[in-house]
Amino acid sequence: MKIQHSETERHVLTVTVDNEAGILARIAGMFTARGYNIDSLTVADISENHSISRITIVTQGPPSVIDQIHAQLERLVPVHKVTDLTEAGPHVERELALIKVSGTGEKRVEALRVADVFRAKVVDTTTSSFIFELTGAPDKIDSFVAIMRELGLVEVGRTGIVGMMRGGTAA
Repeated sequence: MKIQHSETERHVLTVTVDNEAGILARIAGMFTARGYNIDSLTVADISENHSISRITIVTQGPPSVIDQIHAQLERLVPVHKVTDLTEAGPHVERELALIKVSGTGEKRVEALRVADVFRAKVVDTTTSSFIFELTGAPDKIDSFVAIMRELGLVEVGRTGIVGMMRGGTAA
């Protein structure tokens, strides 16, 4: 049984790694072996020659666990750099979601009205459904999905969080 601490904090970590087979499995395995949870995980190639990838991990834990995660990630051989955006200072977090809503009549009109308020884009439509694309902070997406549940929510797909430090330098 995992003990929950009152000082549990949410942290966004970025990990720059060699773009090689198995690195994601090694990182996920490190979390699994120690009983740490990953709330969100995104990976993308970030170099012109496809040799470097950036992994963004959202996790939670007391400060001592976050410190352990940071230290253990740095020990993995193909890892170049680990940055805790939460600790490093002001940063931007964004996520993309596709949300399918089914409905007719007033519910359909209301779904379109709410989508406009949230600046969600209609990327597919039929006579009985929409697929909305929404980009923003995770809590914005959570709020949109909660409202759409009442209007005919069918399905949700989310990319996971991507984060970056504010300002003119790299994290």
